[in-house]
Amino acid sequence: MANPTPFASGLARIAQFFQFRPLQTGFRQETIAAVTTFVTMAYILAVNPAILSNAIFLETPGDLFGELVVATALAAAIATLVMGLYAKYPFALAPGMGLNAYFAFSVVLGLGIPWPVALGAVFVEGVVFMILTALNLRGAIVRAIPDCLKYATSAGIGLFIAYIALTGSEIIIADEVTTTGLNDLTRGVPALTVLGLGITAALMARRLRGALLWGILATAVLAWGLGVAAPPEGIVSLPPLPVHLLGQGLMGLGAAVSLNLGQFLTVMVVFLFVDFFDTVGTLTGLGVKAGYLKSGQEFPRLNRAFMADAVGTTVGALLGTSTTTAYIESAAGVSEGGRSGFTAVVVAGLFLLSLFFTPLLAGIPEFATAPALILVGVLMMGTVRQIRWDDPAESISAFLTMVIMPLSYSIADGLAVGAIAYPLLKSCQGRFREIPIAMWVLAGLFVIKLTVLNSP
Repeated sequence: MANPTPFASGLARIAQFFQFRPLQTGFRQETIAAVTTFVTMAYILAVNPAILSNAIFLETPGDLFGELVVATALAAAIATLVMGLYAKYPFALAPGMGLNAYFAFSVVLGLGIPWPVALGAVFVEGVVFMILTALNLRGAIVRAIPDCLKYATSAGIGLFIAYIALTGSEIIIADEVTTTGLNDLTRGVPALTVLGLGITAALMARRLRGALLWGILATAVLAWGLGVAAPPEGIVSLPPLPVHLLGQGLMGLGAAVSLNLGQFLTVMVVFLFVDFFDTVGTLTGLGVKAGYLKSGQEFPRLNRAFMADAVGTTVGALLGTSTTTAYIESAAGVSEGGRSGFTAVVVAGLFLLSLFFTPLLAGIPEFATAPALILVGVLMMGTVRQIRWDDPAESISAFLTMVIMPLSYSIADGLAVGAIAYPLLKSCQGRFREIPIAMWVLAGLFVIKLTVLNSP
């Protein structure tokens, strides 16, 4: 029998490393799953730079868009590669939706914190997350936070994202009498946004893979064709080096010393809190869908998956983007048969390949991403069904968390109100002893945040 060729031998070693046989998968199946995952989440390459461009710029918003595309793709590729090679799961990661909005609109624009300092907070959050993961302390923290607040956090971020998209695309405008109101939807930008929303929603209703991405592209093409936005100057080019972003997170740590330390720590804790529980929920849901565990049980190598998230966040901050987290869109690839880390490795490669399409991404108008943002909000609202609405302590705390986030334009304030209300309402029910000490500590910290750190 002839000896196998070096190529065949290499493929065999890869298959063995990723345990194709035990997982009943193969190269074709894993590659198809990877392409599916990438297509469903590729919208982040346009949406994340569009959101961060409002806060991260040199002279005018958008002047670092190309570098933000590179930072987004590199952060996603590195984190996803760690997930594939170290944790060996078919899950993809990228800068998280909601967290990027909090970074841009609440931290930089809302609190007036310079964007390098905000990147420094993301960097510290990633390091803390790595330490918590290495020490295996996540279990105690997870047990301290009630499920209703975890679900409400996801839903509240979804509402916040949708609200940002509706106002950014001029569908919802300021009104002197009613505070906000509906704009004339026959005008250029609002009209195209509504049309794009209809197209994207229809594609999602048909369960088309990559509906969000196709919706963004369709809206952009219509905008270019109708002259509402300038077309891109090119499609393919060598990616720009993120020279104005690289290392700014470390520079920001030095500048943070001259700022309000309590404010800096609050921002970092919110990044950590949201990222931590978003990752917990996403990985658990994907683990169930992929068959790694039965509902309610923890699957093996979870710490390694957490480490991939932490590494992505830390590296991403150094590259110039907000917190990196696991993406629920990975479920699309899992549905297509992705079972091993090879799926994640291929997704990472596709993110790197996307770097050469920066001119096309830079030409996409910001309002073209609004339909995708609104529908991401819809997807994130799905967690509300798991809230116990028949329990007033849980339902009131969850509702306050969700509604305060968009109305206060602050994820941190929404989390604070919910975390304070929950132990107080549980105590009113005579269930004081059911509340972990850690939850009271968090509530106390959030009281300080609302009464001291939010004061002028």
